Formats: sequence, structure tokens, C-alpha cells
Amino acid sequence: MPGLIHIYCGDGKGKTTALLGLALRAAGSGKKVLLLQFFKDGKSAEFASLAHVPGIEVVPQTRTFGFSWTLSEEEKREAAAYYSGLLEDAFRRSGDFDLLALDEAMSACTAGMISEARLLELLAGKPAELEAVLTGRNPSQALVDAADYVTEMRKVKHPYDQGVAARKGIEY
Repeated sequence: MPGLIHIYCGDGKGKTTALLGLALRAAGSGKKVLLLQFFKDGKSAEFASLAHVPGIEVVPQTRTFGFSWTLSEEEKREAAAYYSGLLEDAFRRSGDFDLLALDEAMSACTAGMISEARLLELLAGKPAELEAVLTGRNPSQALVDAADYVTEMRKVKHPYDQGVAARKGIEY
């Protein structure tokens, strides 16, 4: 069975949730999942659950950098080297997995933390049976063209617009 490429994008809530749902479905079917999250420190509530799910391996984040727009040029270079290394390592290891989940991959491209050209090369050269799923806002046309599934989450209404902060267990 060929492995396909999925994109969950848009300005609405649910991109990571959809990725995690697919990861749980895959693991529940006996598949092995490798999950790499860009810009997230592993402290979101879902990690407490994922630690107990056989078949899902989360790439640990040993460094955090904060928001890309707050970083100095030197910090941006360090962050880009770190995230690019994580991406390369995930694809190097991907032959041992059935699903590679890259949360916030498009955001990492937009922020210059990973090379979109390199991401496209890695996706084109992935093992034929590897399913890959990417999330984030504003995928380029090249990423859309490379994908087999593209699902856009569109915000119609969100409590953040009325000043309600992100809530543990719901938004993170």
C-alpha cells in the first residue's frame, strides 16, 4: 500500500488535533508512528497521554527557543540548525515507521527554521509505504502540489477573539 502525504492547514483550531487523531488511529491499527513537533516544548497535555500509547514515539525537544520574531539573528541560526537536524534525523529514521507526523512543519518553513526545498526533497525521497502528515498555516503551492490530502481548518469564531486565553486540556 502506498504511503501518502497529508496536510492539515488553515487559521482554525484543529490541525494538531487532526494529526494526533490520525496518529492514534494508526497506532491502534498496529502501525508505528514517529511524531516531531516544531516550536513546541512537549508540555502540552496530549504528551501525558501519548506516553502511554504503544507504537507512538515522540521526538524529544531538548531545546526551546521562543517565538521566532523575538530571536536575535544568532538565535535564529541556532534554532534553524537545531530544527533542521531534527527533520533530517526524523527522515533518516522514518524507514522504521509507518507514519511520520510533522506538526507545525509549514510554520517552521515560514519562519526559516527548516528549508522548504529540503522538506520537499525529503518527502519526494521518503520510503514508498511511509505515510506523512504535516500541519501549519499557509502551505506553499509546492507543498500543496506534493500532497495527496489537503484539509483546511477555517476559523469561523474563536473565544481568543473575545480575550479568552488558551485553556489547558482544550487548546494545549
